[in-house]
Amino acid sequence: MVIFVIGVSIFLYLKKSRIKREGLLLLYHTKWGIKFIDKFGKKHERLLKALSYVSVIVGYILMILMIYLFIQILWVYIFEANVVKAIKLPPITPLIPYLPQIFQLNFLPPFYFSYWIIILAIVAITHEFFHGIFARIANVKTKTTGFGFFPFFFPIFLAAFVNLDEKTMEKRKNFQQMAVLSAGTFANIITAIIAGIIMILFFTVSFAPSGVIYNDYAFGYVNMSSITSVNGIPVHNVSYGFLSNITSQGGFNKIVAGNETFAAIKGIIPNSNQIALYYNSPALKNNLSGAIIDINGEKITSLDKLASAIGKYSPGENVLLTMYNGSKIFNKTIALGSSPEGKAWIGITFENPISSGIIGSITNWIASYKDPHIYYIEKFAGANFLYDLLWWLVLISFSIALVNMLPVGIFDGGRFFYLTVLSITKSKKAAEKSFKFITYLFLVLLLVLMIFWARNFF
Repeated sequence: MVIFVIGVSIFLYLKKSRIKREGLLLLYHTKWGIKFIDKFGKKHERLLKALSYVSVIVGYILMILMIYLFIQILWVYIFEANVVKAIKLPPITPLIPYLPQIFQLNFLPPFYFSYWIIILAIVAITHEFFHGIFARIANVKTKTTGFGFFPFFFPIFLAAFVNLDEKTMEKRKNFQQMAVLSAGTFANIITAIIAGIIMILFFTVSFAPSGVIYNDYAFGYVNMSSITSVNGIPVHNVSYGFLSNITSQGGFNKIVAGNETFAAIKGIIPNSNQIALYYNSPALKNNLSGAIIDINGEKITSLDKLASAIGKYSPGENVLLTMYNGSKIFNKTIALGSSPEGKAWIGITFENPISSGIIGSITNWIASYKDPHIYYIEKFAGANFLYDLLWWLVLISFSIALVNMLPVGIFDGGRFFYLTVLSITKSKKAAEKSFKFITYLFLVLLLVLMIFWARNFF
């Protein structure tokens, strides 16, 4: 970060004759960008004209998806306080270095300054230049290109810009304008797809399975009416509150239901008499956590190998587990227990974390290349660093594409929405009113989101 700030400061000083101040920004104008746009646009004109239809369709898909997500987020922030507290982030959060570290978001990989500046450059340059390239095939002149700096923010903010001839732009057909407006988000989607493919290929050659990760301790479902004793005391008509009180007293308990013995409550099944109880398994008694790397020196690289290794022993035998808890590798000797089927077991479960909804389905499909139950290690130093960089590039590219198509005046989606209404109604007055209404509506809803976020933290 320090090297970058010093380098940018020296650059701004040496190029001060070519830098103009516009508001709070310092703009450095270049000609090579215009030359590249003209050359690329002329060479691939037919392809770009065909892609303009794809770009507009993608723009509509992203706008619909973003509105759907916005409604989902609004619901969460208003009605699901526990989720908001877990997320911690305010609904309007600038993309800054070390964001996960600052908010202690353990479910996200670290976001270093080097990630920030590399991704910002890739996303901004491709976004802006696609605007210019699609403007070129619509015969809209690119007046200037270059980079913008915000010197009042530390570190100095870097952005790219393409300054189009707005008067000519307004004279073009609605569809041509919409193709130019959606081109930036189209570029972000292409970037996300390419980065995602590279990320998957990189992962397959740079990481190796080195252990298994379990989700929970072994548990079973029983009817509360089938519970016959708790801690050796016969009971009748057991209630959830009674069991919760017993469990809250600490330590492990002996809950007998039929011919099975359990140790603690996992949870009650809504609208039923069933309850989920943890078995008195070795994993629960020893409070095991982390990835199992090997058993008695035998490497565990898959669920099948874990089952095969445990199958070699009998209930009651001691085994040495080598585990990794996220920060260090340690050994733990445990006595294997007996499963409900009478076989040797540790007493762990592997549930598939399946997300619901549109985004959940997309996420599950994208993440299918990586087994969630396997612990992977890098084959060479720096693999994790590069993989996380690609992961952030995919996430940020897709996120910017979505946000930019929000039908609000400050984004490309605002005018895109205006032109859509204009194309349907053929009335500028109706389009302007709709544009103002939707912009103010979303701004008010953003304020509502901030209020509900603040309510949960202050």
